[in-house]
Amino acid sequence: MSNQSAATATKLSVNLNAVAFLRNRRDMPWPSVIEMARLVLDAGAHGITVHPRPDQRHIRFSDVHDLSALIAADYPGAEFNVEGYPTPEFLDLAMASKAHQVTLVPDAPGQSTSDHGWNVAQNLDLLQGSIDALRRNGQRVSLFVDVDASSVLAAAEVGADRVEFYTGPYAALFEGGQHRAELERFSDAAQAARHACHNARPDTPGLTMNAGHDLTLANFPALKAVLPDLAEVSIGHGITADALIMGFPEAVRRYLQVLS
Repeated sequence: MSNQSAATATKLSVNLNAVAFLRNRRDMPWPSVIEMARLVLDAGAHGITVHPRPDQRHIRFSDVHDLSALIAADYPGAEFNVEGYPTPEFLDLAMASKAHQVTLVPDAPGQSTSDHGWNVAQNLDLLQGSIDALRRNGQRVSLFVDVDASSVLAAAEVGADRVEFYTGPYAALFEGGQHRAELERFSDAAQAARHACHNARPDTPGLTMNAGHDLTLANFPALKAVLPDLAEVSIGHGITADALIMGFPEAVRRYLQVLS
């Protein structure tokens, strides 16, 4: 596998869904999503990710507005990434939040977590309309995709600014040491992203690449080796699990070390 782009530091966006899920187990205001956002941003995280679902079982719609206000007021250099399925309600929330990036994911309403990327051809009208509306609102749009060149090229054709590679299968295979073939797939998909041409913006070749799902301190370095120009990762479950042992600030510092 050959790397076709120079290595750059990958930005860390901390997903706070797990914090909100723990809070929502009881009718209590803690752990506070806002205070955890302050902790991770003060420790050097580049941004915050949330994925509000229709039943608000973890991140609530009010959290989205509160985090947007926090970042705008106290952390203007940080990025806010809002993920979700593009229902009219979600799009209204995402646009009102003024999130810097909106990541569209193909989750069903009751789905416990994301487990596949978009089939762009089967959702062309939905995605095209959603992307157009968000970009008119001045927001960057990323599509959650499986790791294959066809999905990457379809994302470019529909007008996405970025793709977020679904890394769940890679993470599962890494645990058993069977991840080498998966890394080859990332390398091929990355090449497609670097050379993709936007239908919406034909003068702007290439798609920026993000990644997320089950990434950890252990499995990220091998992924970074084949994706040296990976722009951003959103990490929630893994970093929250580490934070239970070492605290969020130290967990953030550890992740920043492996992302550089």
